Amino acid sequence: MKQGINLCNNLKSIRTRLGMSQQDLANIAGVTRQTISGVESGQYTPNVAITLRLAKALGCKVEDLFWMEEDLPTVEAVVTKTVLTKGKLRVSLARVGGQWIAHPLIGKDAFRTEMIPVDAETIYCNNLEEEAFDQMYTSKILVRVLDDTEKLQNSVSIAGCTPIISLWAKASERWHPQLRVHYTFANSMDALRSLARGEVHIAGMHLYDPKTQEYNIPFVREVLSDKKAVLISIGVWEEGLLVPLGNPLKIKTIADLVEAKATIVNREIGAGSRMILERQMELEQLPASAVQGFEHTVRSHQDVATAVISGIADAGISTASIAAMFGLGFVPLHSSRYDLVVLNSYLDEPPVQQLLGTLEHRFVKSQLEILGGYDTSSLGEVVASI
Repeated sequence: MKQGINLCNNLKSIRTRLGMSQQDLANIAGVTRQTISGVESGQYTPNVAITLRLAKALGCKVEDLFWMEEDLPTVEAVVTKTVLTKGKLRVSLARVGGQWIAHPLIGKDAFRTEMIPVDAETIYCNNLEEEAFDQMYTSKILVRVLDDTEKLQNSVSIAGCTPIISLWAKASERWHPQLRVHYTFANSMDALRSLARGEVHIAGMHLYDPKTQEYNIPFVREVLSDKKAVLISIGVWEEGLLVPLGNPLKIKTIADLVEAKATIVNREIGAGSRMILERQMELEQLPASAVQGFEHTVRSHQDVATAVISGIADAGISTASIAAMFGLGFVPLHSSRYDLVVLNSYLDEPPVQQLLGTLEHRFVKSQLEILGGYDTSSLGEVVASI
């Protein structure tokens, strides 16, 4: 919270993180609850004695509680997508390839199961009436850093769509407390393109090329062009149809869906699961128009599962691990290898080395096995160098 013009504080953030009410903190610090409320809201600027009491009560330094706004460092960052928003833009920062990358925290990207803490905010000037106005954020932006820049330097940025990435990230941060992993949800092709643009260190993907009968490699060669990279396997997962538990329509093939006049939910263009569905329809000689709901797309495996659970769709294309997580039935169609693509130029960076070094840890392997639907025999194996 901002105090007056330049003095800021995060008293409420630290207090709530410690499980204290305003009255609890007031009692410990020897002040009134109204004082705590006034400080948190920015309506009251405490004197030196009160700031010292508050810091002691919360077990932190005064500078952890209060700072001057102009003391916050600013950096120039490349924003990963065009965003039209009112006022300041919340972003997550990562250092990739010698430049700052700003991932906008807006819409679904601002949440996992809880809201994501912000690393920085964009800098802009209001008009004299301080009215909000629309701003378009493209290319490079200037941001005010709200976190420790040294900590942000020790970041790894990953784009991908498998839930195991977030599990792996959390486990790695536990083993390496100074490591910070930024995970951006993206389908396979979008993740690969993000890597090519220099927005992430690692792209997760599961694309099958029926012409070469290879996983991922042809797409990496095409998108990365002359960039050198390695592909590291996370494992092989089963892809197919999510159906209600017990498979009441007795679905075994896409043709069964058509015969039952069932409705499906699909993934967006660029998703590996969509490509599997299209390939299976081609093998069964079924046009897209024959499958009800083919054009109804969602942007994540979790959204597919939610659509089936809620009855919006009778089936949806996803993976066996998602079926297990959501208590759904599963009709297998194809097994795909999920790879991590890392540019050679990033392999020597300490944060990337720390993260990749945890990949073969037994905890990560056990998480995959518990999820189900994964063959982990190739976990951590370098399957190709491009």
